[in-house]
Amino acid sequence: MPAFLYFIPGRIKRFFGNISLVVLLNLLVKPGWVVVENLVQDRLGHVAYGTFTALFTLATIVAAVSDLGTTQLTTKRVAANPEFLGEYFPTLLPLKAGLKVLFLGGTVAWGSVLGYRGATLTLLTLTAVGLLLTQYTQFLRGVLQAHQRFATDAVLSVVEKVLLLGLVLALLPFGITLSGYVGVRALAAGFTFVVLFALIARLHGRVRLRPRWDHARTVLQASLPLAFITLVYGLNERIDMLMLERLHSAREASYYAAAYRWVDTVMMFLWTVLPLFFARFARATGQREEQRELLWFGQRVVTVPLLLVCAFVLFRGEVLFWQFTHSTAAEVSRMTLCLKILFVNVLVHAFFAIYSTLLTSTNHERPVSWLVAGSIVLNVTLNLLLLPRLGAVAGAINTLVCAVFVSGGYLWLVARRAGVAVPWAWLGRLALTFGLLCAAWYGLQSGLQLHWLLESVLAGGIFVALLPLTGLVQVAEVRKLVTGNR
Repeated sequence: MPAFLYFIPGRIKRFFGNISLVVLLNLLVKPGWVVVENLVQDRLGHVAYGTFTALFTLATIVAAVSDLGTTQLTTKRVAANPEFLGEYFPTLLPLKAGLKVLFLGGTVAWGSVLGYRGATLTLLTLTAVGLLLTQYTQFLRGVLQAHQRFATDAVLSVVEKVLLLGLVLALLPFGITLSGYVGVRALAAGFTFVVLFALIARLHGRVRLRPRWDHARTVLQASLPLAFITLVYGLNERIDMLMLERLHSAREASYYAAAYRWVDTVMMFLWTVLPLFFARFARATGQREEQRELLWFGQRVVTVPLLLVCAFVLFRGEVLFWQFTHSTAAEVSRMTLCLKILFVNVLVHAFFAIYSTLLTSTNHERPVSWLVAGSIVLNVTLNLLLLPRLGAVAGAINTLVCAVFVSGGYLWLVARRAGVAVPWAWLGRLALTFGLLCAAWYGLQSGLQLHWLLESVLAGGIFVALLPLTGLVQVAEVRKLVTGNR
């Protein structure tokens, strides 16, 4: 166990153990999935994969509407009051199923409005079915998180990706097609849903479906602020690829998707860890001291690992596209430029995403939703102005501008609305560490001309040395880690 955990309360030590398990399992799976998805894009070609990206984005956006915030609401309510599960689940389960059916119809309808026809519309429908099942799975996982069953949730978080990885690898030797790829995604989502539903039934007993309108009305009224947040976050993160395909070309959307895939993979660290903090913050609602401890602890846990990753991409991002053997040098260069801009966006999220988690888990959903809605207006406006001329690069720039905008708002809301002290000292140390790491990496790259792997290992060693020098890890913590003494 890392030594700095001896200096914090025991409940957070145990929580860190849960986080470590989740991150470890995802580290074992996610990189392999990215490599396989790169192969899929290379085999399908940029135009076909750009089309899939647009379809997937549209289905994701409409799926965000279909949830209506019920997943986050259930996590919050069960974490605070375990009896909520037995009382409301007979209504929630059929309510969620009905919303999913509406979501499927809405996705197909919007696809028709946007001009998709024939086989493309069929692919959109199958993509939507897979997302429907995946989102229902996330809803059921929220029950496990609310009951603090983080170890079980950690295992389930990678089941779908492991299965999908195996299915795609089995298809590759025979030649993968777009329809085959979409089909195996839906199959993996369906299997994962069945496994989790059976597990929930085993842990909490079979739920008799007895929907009550008064319960449904109560849930929907309480979840609407969260629904708005989910919608605006989905639009803010994903709309660029859909607009790229519609306003410019499927090829440019594919370039952006190739870069964003690495962003999505690295951000999965945040989206894996932050829901755990969401459940902990929700349980600590009204307890300012515990919230402050969690926030200050989380600032280091969330940000430190991503500093090294972001620096690597800024200096050696081109190596991540080594699998694109069918792409030209100009295409790889364009994807690399998008990647580097997008990873500045990752850096911003690494510093400030946890503030959004604190706000949305402690009944400050409304101001956060309006903040992100403002970001969407800014993003769409910039997209309309820049995408037709600059393509994928414009999408990356616009994403970064919006990330800076919402992050500034998070800080203001945490200080003014939540009343939790912002750890400015930690933020300063983190920024200093990143600046020194980049300066050292630039010196290595310009002065020694090493192979990228050796250069990265040396930079990683420098980063580890910087942590105690800038105070992110205390010398006493390091000594305890080496000796193993308490």
